[in-house]
Order: sequence, then structure tokens, then C-alpha cells
Amino acid sequence: MRLKPDEEEKLNHILAPIKNDKRVLKMKKYIQHGRITTYDHVESVTRLSFWMNKRLHIGADDRILTIGAFLHDYYLYDWHLTDDGHGLHGFSHSSTAKDNAVEHFGIGKRTQDVIESHMWPLNITKVPKSREAWIVCIADKFISTKETLLCR
Repeated sequence: MRLKPDEEEKLNHILAPIKNDKRVLKMKKYIQHGRITTYDHVESVTRLSFWMNKRLHIGADDRILTIGAFLHDYYLYDWHLTDDGHGLHGFSHSSTAKDNAVEHFGIGKRTQDVIESHMWPLNITKVPKSREAWIVCIADKFISTKETLLCR
């Protein structure tokens, strides 16, 4: 899954205002799967999503796709701690990530939908409604499975 130089440049341009934000960098403190941090996880999902869109000629909006993918797990807590009042992480974190992204970056409705629906079908009522949301949902499942099985 290699991006072309012009794709790397576009990806970096879209993420520049977000990627080094001090709140976003907090994701480097939390483990997502195995040994993988939440920050590294969202980077992988973002790259795969971008690659899928380009190689499969899906025609998703690059900006909505990229920002939605990068912020899909922007919940900012350690989900392994079960007594921190976050509820059942699998069911609740997509709403928390969406709320944080809206508050910190003012994302639009279509990007919110990408974030909120990435846990479908676990969150059965939050069905992906756009190309961008479907791509991120699928990429997240692939990357999560890989990280869970191979990065221990």
C-alpha cells in the first residue's frame, strides 16, 4: 500500500493543520491494539483509506475522507481503563471522537458522519451513509484486525 509522491503531498497538506495539534498528539499516549498507539492506528487507517479511494477509483472527497479517517478515534482516553466513566468503549467512543473533533476543529456534518459510523455494524444504528464513511469503516476493520492479530 504505497502512495505516490503527489498523493503523499496531498495527504500531508490536508492533515497539516491537525496532525501536530497538541490535543491530537495526546493520542500517542494511548494504546489502541497490541503495541500500536491510537495515533499510529489513525495514521494507518488514514493512509489505507486514501489509498483505497485512489486505487479503486471510488471518487470520495479527499478532504472529508482524510480528516474523518484521521479523527475517527479522537476520543482522548485510555479505553483499557473500564472504571473511567466512558461507558462501553466500542459503542460510545465514536460519538466522543465526533464531539471532540467538532469542538476542536469545527468539522462539518459529512466528516462527523464518517467518524460516527466507523464502528458499524457494532453500532447497528450508525450505518455509513457516504463513500467516505464506507471506506473508513472498511479500512478501520482491516487495520484493527491486522494490529490485533499481528502486533502483540
